[in-house]
Amino acid sequence: MNAAAFLAEMERDDVLAPSLVHVRRMPARAPRLEPFPEDLPELVVDRLDLAGLRGLYPHQAEALTHLRAERDVVMATGTASGKTLVYNLAFAGDAVHDAKATALYLFPTKALARDQLRQVRDLKLPQIRAAVYDGDTPQAERPVIRKNANLVLTNPDMLHASILPDHQRWGSFFLRLSLVVVDEAHTARGVFGAHVALVLRRLRRLVAHYGGNPRFALASATIGNPEELAERLVGLPFAAVTDDRSPGGEKHFALWNPPLLDQETGDRRSALSEASILMARLADDGIRTIGFVRSRRAAELLAEFARRAVYDAARRDRIASYRAGYLPEDRRRLERQLADGELLAVASTNALELGIDIGSLDAALLVGYPGTRASMWQQAGRAGRREESSLAILVAQDDPLDQYLVNHPADLFDKPPEAAVFDPDNRYILEPHLACAAKEQPLGAAELDAFFGPQAAAAAARLQDAGELVERRGLLYHRGRESPHRRVDIRSASGSTFAIVIDGTGELLGTVDEARAYGQVHPGAVYLHMGEQYVVQELDLVSRVALVKRENPDYYTQSRDVTDIEVVEATEDSITAGGVPTFFGTVRVTNQVVGYVRRLVSSGEVVDLVPLALPPQNLETRAVWWAIPQEVIARAAISAEALPGAAHAAEHAAIGLLPLIATCDRWDVGGVSTALHPDTGTSAIFIYDGYPGGAGISECGFRSVARLLEATLETVKHCPCSHGCPSCVQSPKCGNGNEPLDKSGAVALLGAMLGGSWR
Repeated sequence: MNAAAFLAEMERDDVLAPSLVHVRRMPARAPRLEPFPEDLPELVVDRLDLAGLRGLYPHQAEALTHLRAERDVVMATGTASGKTLVYNLAFAGDAVHDAKATALYLFPTKALARDQLRQVRDLKLPQIRAAVYDGDTPQAERPVIRKNANLVLTNPDMLHASILPDHQRWGSFFLRLSLVVVDEAHTARGVFGAHVALVLRRLRRLVAHYGGNPRFALASATIGNPEELAERLVGLPFAAVTDDRSPGGEKHFALWNPPLLDQETGDRRSALSEASILMARLADDGIRTIGFVRSRRAAELLAEFARRAVYDAARRDRIASYRAGYLPEDRRRLERQLADGELLAVASTNALELGIDIGSLDAALLVGYPGTRASMWQQAGRAGRREESSLAILVAQDDPLDQYLVNHPADLFDKPPEAAVFDPDNRYILEPHLACAAKEQPLGAAELDAFFGPQAAAAAARLQDAGELVERRGLLYHRGRESPHRRVDIRSASGSTFAIVIDGTGELLGTVDEARAYGQVHPGAVYLHMGEQYVVQELDLVSRVALVKRENPDYYTQSRDVTDIEVVEATEDSITAGGVPTFFGTVRVTNQVVGYVRRLVSSGEVVDLVPLALPPQNLETRAVWWAIPQEVIARAAISAEALPGAAHAAEHAAIGLLPLIATCDRWDVGGVSTALHPDTGTSAIFIYDGYPGGAGISECGFRSVARLLEATLETVKHCPCSHGCPSCVQSPKCGNGNEPLDKSGAVALLGAMLGGSWR
């Protein structure tokens, strides 16, 4: 059975059909080819001919023309649209004409770099000597690569932590550098995007120091601001290629809303359970499937539930999970099995969203909206990559955003993609990168603005005041023997990770960053890894190690925390339609995990609440907040007793809808609501970025405050539940266990904030 026939069968099923709330059918696109450039070396054309390539799609030809004219280019086109071929041809032409030319390819993951190495080698050009240089490259091989390779594939982490600090050994490579590629550039958003931008500025500075002047080629999924993204990342003007003219098979995209189990409570069957049933049925029909989930735990559960539900027992071993945190050898084994067809279905986090070659798949299951339309199309595009028809199913979760989108499909399919958001001027990121730059090569005053932007001079001055930089003869030098590079983890907002180790054997099970460690691997937490359950025995805050023991409890755990927020500075303010002042600025957040609950797996019933004594975590970040005057509360007819629950429910719903207007998901932000906040003198609702210095997310909420509040009100008001549910006001990350919550109060409050009246 093919994917289209499977969907047709679902539509005829009386039990399943009501969950299919919308189906969008996208027609196939016929191929159209343009000839290779006439001056492309004959050897390169011959190799392409052997690979069965007879020409370029129009957007490929356009991008290659830009690069051959020495212009920097960003390609923002869909999955499998041939972006890799463009930059490979650009460097192939360089390498054939000039044996000394070099290129640097940057990928967001190690797995993607190794996958792309195979594609480079498939060209079979002896002039290209390519090698991967990352944390998994043996030490003995690194000098050979530095000496002999003219194409190095790596990641921003390795560039930051190894190549740039050791730039003297790369001086000749930098001098001859003709091309720098940044693949999957749309992943460079939020804090990670700011880090990548500053790593690229440091690279440009050192390459210029050695006399190099490369072109930059960025490849991205379809996003709303490709030129702006590229220019903010690299600091140079870019030409954008966005008209995707690649061929593609017919795609069927279904929106699936799990059935309502209880009209009173609003409970729905879980998206994970629905997806596991769909994955099992697809596997039984021989349809190769990838299921995308939004957490490591969910990846484990989806695979396990699908194995249990599959009818054909022989296919159970052909269903697996894949996620970050697995050891490299485990990930590569799973990638190989998926590409070779040994696996019939895989449940993955977004680790497989990127362009790793995992073979030809027939269907993609998206368990919950992934946070952006760019990610949604990337995940859906992992199926049907070879001009065959394919199926994508978005299974809505029980949260406000998913429920809004399945009821407003035009927002998914007809709206332009979101803009990537990040802030390279964030002082908490800019300052440590300036320290790294000064350590690599003393900084001149002119370099600060030229490479690092208008905020760099003030940041350098703060580093001087702190004694980290010192000026000598007009140059800024880094003080101290310890390298500042070790203090900068570009993947972690907190700058460090915790190792998860099996107690008694010392075996490394995985890692978790510090920002999540207190909530996920606290003492007593149940931790899932490859379908196995472990209970955390100890969390060593000094050694940064969580010791776990293999167990099989009949419960799962959820942490509980308390959060306080203080206004540091309100930098901007506006007035909403209802006369409610809305502010944007800097806040200081104090969060402490104070305990956890144990819930039965079978029913979700709370077994007990266990207190914890973990230290508080402090965060200075950016936030949007509403200072709600008493007259607005009076207009909403909300009593003093009901106000905390109404504000809390409105806060939860607004956080849930924030990804509608910002490139984020609800786990990137936090919130606080209170009946009376000392810094505003009123009732207040805060939404803050969950990263030091901010990530530009709450600012998007501030800029689009009316749309955010209107979508929030509509979602809560039209939710069929009586008293509030996960589809409207309950939050899976609430540290107070979703207490107190008042749905009707939230509707009244939001309506009054928008200028309406209630009751």
